[in-house]
Amino acid sequence: MHPSATGPAIRPREIDHLVLRVVDLEQMLRFYCDVLGCTVQRRQDAIGLVQLRAGRSLIDLVPVDGQLGRAGGAPPGLEGRNLDHFCLRVEPFNETTIRHQLSAHGAEAGPTEQRYGAEGEGPSIYLSDPEGNVVELKGPPDHPTAVHHLPIG
Repeated sequence: MHPSATGPAIRPREIDHLVLRVVDLEQMLRFYCDVLGCTVQRRQDAIGLVQLRAGRSLIDLVPVDGQLGRAGGAPPGLEGRNLDHFCLRVEPFNETTIRHQLSAHGAEAGPTEQRYGAEGEGPSIYLSDPEGNVVELKGPPDHPTAVHHLPIG
């Protein structure tokens, strides 16, 4: 691969977030919060999502029996996967040049949608790598979100 004269169209800045499918949410919360020092930033129990702050990034915990977790198939184990997707924060986020770059390499991408990430709501594009792993390319927040730490519970 050779970057163009103006540089690559997609420039990852950092991992914005990753999404883990979990069997025992409370056990995972204790591990990530009590052992690793993460804090609960946001909960959306109606869809089965707990977002943990890990420095500048997020770790999303999605119970396999919740709305989001069921979409991933079998629970984590020999026949199931525990990583739903990971997200790269890209800068700058220019949808036209990103889509041109992806197309030039035969990568198909989904629609650009507003999604929540470590810095707040902003544009994102989902695509799959050659082995079927889902990658989200995330742009800047429309309005930066202040970091709020919620109690575990």
